Amino acid sequence: MPKLKHTESDNFFLLCGPCAIEGEDMALRIAEKVVSITDKLQIPYVFKGSFKKANRSRIDSFTGIGNEKALKILRKVSETFDVPTVTDIHEASDAAMAAEYVDVLQIPAFLVRQTDLVVAAAETGKVVNLKKGQFMSPEAMKHAVQKVKDAGNDKAWITDRGTMFGYQDMIVDFRGIPTMRQYAPTVLDVTHSLQQPNQSIGVTGGRPDMIETIARAGVVNNVDGLFIETHFDPANAKSDGANMLHLDNLEGLLSNLVAIRKLVSTL
Repeated sequence: MPKLKHTESDNFFLLCGPCAIEGEDMALRIAEKVVSITDKLQIPYVFKGSFKKANRSRIDSFTGIGNEKALKILRKVSETFDVPTVTDIHEASDAAMAAEYVDVLQIPAFLVRQTDLVVAAAETGKVVNLKKGQFMSPEAMKHAVQKVKDAGNDKAWITDRGTMFGYQDMIVDFRGIPTMRQYAPTVLDVTHSLQQPNQSIGVTGGRPDMIETIARAGVVNNVDGLFIETHFDPANAKSDGANMLHLDNLEGLLSNLVAIRKLVSTL
């Protein structure tokens, strides 16, 4: 992938950034910090930011600052820090538009069975990050990967973002990681796996205190990549603040995870 650095380090790769692009200054501020940390730790890094949020519980929830404006910010992050970028798309018509600005197109978990959307993403030639549906088995993801391949694209990733556990909680079944790695490089979405959806107030809750627990287990079980949403002020983030990692805590977390990865690689 263009601009992906430290690929020789044998580390996991990292998709990391804010849930949503709220503005240029915040995106650049977060990217600068994560780039500094990942360069220090030799972690291949892809900046993550949603250019719009279509999957909101309430109609008055924040959905974005404007598609083109947010996509141009993603491009500026890439050009400023020389890193690849990833954003999620929600409609087939988003694919070609977003592909002009980013390196990886992400299919949201609740849309991963939408054939037209997956095929449209694949046909751009970009890497396609397929989030496992909260309602899907690991084995079912081989069909999503096959759709990408059948569209002429062999660059698919799978991301596990947890499985529904009752109505208002998520759980990660780590047995699924080796299964999904048979189909494509597999990423563990640490922060979304700790969401507590379907709250009566219409805003998703979360368990950020468990981020390191879930991330450590993913690294021990040989995930190829980690997905972590971070913000310098999660309490006031416009989207998913309840389960994001505070930016100040990222370096300590990643340092521990890199050490675990080195140990696991010797076993």
